[in-house]
Amino acid sequence: MSIDFMPGRTTADAPEGTVVFLIGIRVNRPLKPQKWFPVFRQMPRMLKELGDRPELGLLTATTYLSGRTALVVQYWASAELLNAYATARDHAHLPAWREFNRRIKDTGDVGVFHETYVLGGSHETIYVNMPASFGLAGATTMQPITSKGNRALHRLDATVPDTPAVEPY
Repeated sequence: MSIDFMPGRTTADAPEGTVVFLIGIRVNRPLKPQKWFPVFRQMPRMLKELGDRPELGLLTATTYLSGRTALVVQYWASAELLNAYATARDHAHLPAWREFNRRIKDTGDVGVFHETYVLGGSHETIYVNMPASFGLAGATTMQPITSKGNRALHRLDATVPDTPAVEPY
């Protein structure tokens, strides 16, 4: 008999600086699959790329689907590696991000979000076309992004220049 779990109580031995990254989409208008499906199918491509290239920094990821929301819980080696992947011209994320901003950002058809938590340190969040009751913003308060900075790495560390990889709106 094989056991696929660890019996008893255990804990994680994660070093300071490890990143918990929550990212996902919310279908706001289900009857517009031509808008939300292209966004939805980008994440599996990115996860495959990251799985094939462990040096990029993704440690592991698990996807959850609930109603009209898809959430991927990711663990990264560092915020710097997460940022490097997110902004690299030669990886899948940056082109998908630019395409989303070009086609979807102002329509409200699809919501996207991410929350970044650095163990032993800071956090940052962003919500686009999401309800105010969602995620950490729902547990606290939602405010305009400009109050915290346009760039995720800047929101994690105010000493990093606030120069975003994609033009903010």
